Amino acid sequence: MHKHNLAEHQHDHSFGMDRRQKAESRTLIVVILTIVTMFVEVAAGLAFGSMALLADGIHMASHAAALGIGVVVYVLARRLAGNPRFSFGSGKFNALGGYSSALLLALFALVMAYESVAHLLVPITINFDYAIAVAVIGLVVNGISIALLNVGGDHDHDHSHSHDHGDSHAHGDHNLRGAFLHVLADAMTSVLAIIALGFGKYMGLVWLDPVMGLVGAAVILWWSAGLIKSTSAVLLDHQGPAVLRDKIRERVESIGDSKVADLHLWSVGPDIFAAELIVISHDPGTAGVYREALNDLKLAHLVVETRVCPGAAC
Repeated sequence: MHKHNLAEHQHDHSFGMDRRQKAESRTLIVVILTIVTMFVEVAAGLAFGSMALLADGIHMASHAAALGIGVVVYVLARRLAGNPRFSFGSGKFNALGGYSSALLLALFALVMAYESVAHLLVPITINFDYAIAVAVIGLVVNGISIALLNVGGDHDHDHSHSHDHGDSHAHGDHNLRGAFLHVLADAMTSVLAIIALGFGKYMGLVWLDPVMGLVGAAVILWWSAGLIKSTSAVLLDHQGPAVLRDKIRERVESIGDSKVADLHLWSVGPDIFAAELIVISHDPGTAGVYREALNDLKLAHLVVETRVCPGAAC
């Protein structure tokens, strides 16, 4: 009697998440850079009696904490990639990290808006020279951080999906995108602050500083809402990209009189998709035939069920 080797029909569910991602190292460097800048600003603020430097140092601490969450997410995803408790691997830690970053980003924006309104109602004395220096330092640090994170850079996963995601990073590395948005938001607020402080120092438009704060808060809230939308879609198993679903249907239905009766496509990690489908036909091929037709789409996990269509037309 022939003995079946079950191992031949089983596959790993880590989907490459057990490998150290380039983004993990980049995010860690940015965290270290942010923490060093934080200590320098706090120390300088205490030494020179500058509240602006001290406040920005504390602000840097909040971003270091948010970026630190991103690093922890990468480590957890890597170390738990092979844990059998996760049915489809640990890829969704990535979306969870992005979702958490988006919530923190929204919280920071609300605090910015509150402080800006408070300063509009009760203007405070601004030391323009110190404040501009702090904003320039922050802008330089954030510029370096943006270059390091390089959110538009390559991914470590070998997935050649050519489909349009609608949002260029909607199903990509949400954790990296969250970290990127934190430093981008900080850079934007630094630019707005430099502009507002310049007008305040040389033209006396002190009110422009809190107004720019409100503008920055509104933009950051918009960014965080977009990230919450894309990450929650992954966490709640929304259907995958329509273009990829159409390709699956097209490939399957090109075989005989086969029809896709049911199709589920969802994200299990950054640019990693799983699919389950039911195929009906008067004379269906084996599941292997349909799997072969979908092979170049590089679906990480694919389940195909075939059924005989009893009617005159499927």
